Amino acid sequence: MTITPEARAEAEALFAAFRATGAAPVEADVLQPAGTLLDLYGEDIRARAYVTQDPLRGEMVLRPDFTVPVVQAHMADGAEPARYCYMGEVFRKQDHLGPRASEYLQVGFEVFDRDAPKADAEVFALFARLLSPIGLKALTGDIGILLAAIEGLTTTPRRKAALRRHVWRPRRFRALLDRFAGRAPMPEGRLHLLNHLRSDTPEALIAAAGPQIGLRSAEDIAERARALVEDAETPTLAAPEAALLYDLLGLAAPCDAALAHLRGIQPLMPAIAPAVDRFEARLIAMRQHGVDTASLPFEASHGRSTLEYYDGFVFSFHRNGSAAVDGGVDGAEPPIASGGRYDALTAILGQGRSIPAVGGIIRPALVATLKGVDA
Repeated sequence: MTITPEARAEAEALFAAFRATGAAPVEADVLQPAGTLLDLYGEDIRARAYVTQDPLRGEMVLRPDFTVPVVQAHMADGAEPARYCYMGEVFRKQDHLGPRASEYLQVGFEVFDRDAPKADAEVFALFARLLSPIGLKALTGDIGILLAAIEGLTTTPRRKAALRRHVWRPRRFRALLDRFAGRAPMPEGRLHLLNHLRSDTPEALIAAAGPQIGLRSAEDIAERARALVEDAETPTLAAPEAALLYDLLGLAAPCDAALAHLRGIQPLMPAIAPAVDRFEARLIAMRQHGVDTASLPFEASHGRSTLEYYDGFVFSFHRNGSAAVDGGVDGAEPPIASGGRYDALTAILGQGRSIPAVGGIIRPALVATLKGVDA
């Protein structure tokens, strides 16, 4: 796809603005090793990545974003605190014709700093300032609050793990929560399977099934069978806990009002207290940057359709009426800019080291288009 001169010029201007903050410019190879990267990006990007086979380097992928390569480079030999900026093409398959391109420019800014609330506020305020001429709508969230609420549930580690794993797949998450809370009947097929599994030991059932086909071992199959039976016998979530989690999923309010609501339910859901403390500290830091947190929108579920390495503060900027979803939805315009916090990613790539990190990207082609419309 051709990148227009207007998009290129806008990218250069944004890149210069990021460099003016003291951020070090970095580059990332267009071809990246596929294995680790695709595991970190999550299901959506894995399905949309351009993967190829190199005879010497193995499976490779056309760069789907910059954040993971930047984190890898920083954790290898970067000092702290550190600020980086970058500009270049990224590549993602699309399954329809619409506003999303398969090749487009990204300009980004990443901050590695142990004062997480201060860094969150810095990144958001910088993006808000750079994008203010085109009058976008901002939306914020915090994946960390939802993850903390899941961790505090009175249920089995297996069920908590399942909910954490599907946080970024809202429909699947809701179906699991409905089942764990006893709000949805067990599907007929699953009920039939459980009755069959209870009829004998897993080993006896495997032996009776005949020759084994597939890559999974008999031990793996038996363990999975026991897990299914154990899960079916697990009590449903206590009604008050389930109600609080449903309440949290639906929370949408200006940031200050959302904080007040979270403080109100915190005594009933004490596991979220540290995450809510971080939320409050972030709002204080944002106000110091001139951000009006009394009107800034917050949704507790925002960011659940984005890159799966986000684990805290998330944000996006988009036109009024467009979809505030990373990458967009079918037929919808993607956000003009988006970003978030990814502390756990630095630990995964840091080989024993970690540092809090936050960043975001801007799509200069969309900015250029909006400026052309407004001109």
